[in-house]
Amino acid sequence: MRAIRQDTHGSPEVLKEVELPRPVPGLSEILIAVRAAGVNPTDWWNRAQPMTANGLPLILGWDVSGVVEAVGTGVTLFKPGDEVFGMLPYPHGVGAHAEYVTGPARAFVHKPAGIDHVQAGALPLAALTAYQALVDTADIQPGQRVLIHAAAGGVGHLAVQIAKSRGAYVIGTASAAKHDFLRSIGADESIDYHTVDFTEAAKDIDAVLDPISRDTAARARSLAVLRPGGTLVSILPFPIDPAELADIAARGIRYESLLVEADRAGMQAIADLVETGALRPHIEATFPLAEAAKAHTLGETGRTTGKIVLTVEGTGKA
Repeated sequence: MRAIRQDTHGSPEVLKEVELPRPVPGLSEILIAVRAAGVNPTDWWNRAQPMTANGLPLILGWDVSGVVEAVGTGVTLFKPGDEVFGMLPYPHGVGAHAEYVTGPARAFVHKPAGIDHVQAGALPLAALTAYQALVDTADIQPGQRVLIHAAAGGVGHLAVQIAKSRGAYVIGTASAAKHDFLRSIGADESIDYHTVDFTEAAKDIDAVLDPISRDTAARARSLAVLRPGGTLVSILPFPIDPAELADIAARGIRYESLLVEADRAGMQAIADLVETGALRPHIEATFPLAEAAKAHTLGETGRTTGKIVLTVEGTGKA
């Protein structure tokens, strides 16, 4: 099979197409002929330096949409020919940027019939992150006020839709050029972070989804808009000082740092939202597998809306 591998860390040019043996599904695993695989910030971060996916050589990619090619012993949920999508276990179950990949059967669900593989391949990691942050962690309820930073981004634009599906009032930060897009996916308010101080524009917030704050000063700004009893959920794997945590708790605010997990129940909830029309990924661009480096280069601009997806042709049975 063809795969995109790196033998060292560095710029997008370290990504090379290689020929490797097709993997064989182990116990409780399925072999998937990949049709589409999302590219996420964690991919280009791990390409550039060791972060959550350690060890070289490395095949990146956690998002998978494709066709079941074979099933391992013990698998009862799927049969060859089934269309599935899901996220390989994060962070160590990496390897989706290839023609074939194996993964735990229970990390996957059937692909909704109403979306194609490109749309399905865009969803798992980003949608699971948003769902686990807003539903599992913050337990968003109808009428609550939710602030989503980088609301037009990969996680953000899905988080807007998931929060709306929960009946929340959603405020998103994004550049002015993306405000029409945010309105189109259901945001109630949009704040241009270039010209407006969101700490003055957003008040009495019940939950903040934060994919941007890397230090105490940045977190303090989001904490400032939360009401007592509110929740700040960070999705960046940066350490936080115990003294800062104690100060946040003393203010009656809950702080959580989320690392996304493979989750069949969450994937099924995402599939159900897709089936009802409440959730749709926006695709900024697609690239063939061989052009993974171009996908990384585009993603690293930080100016994309929605998701970038690699497409794989010629695999699978149907």
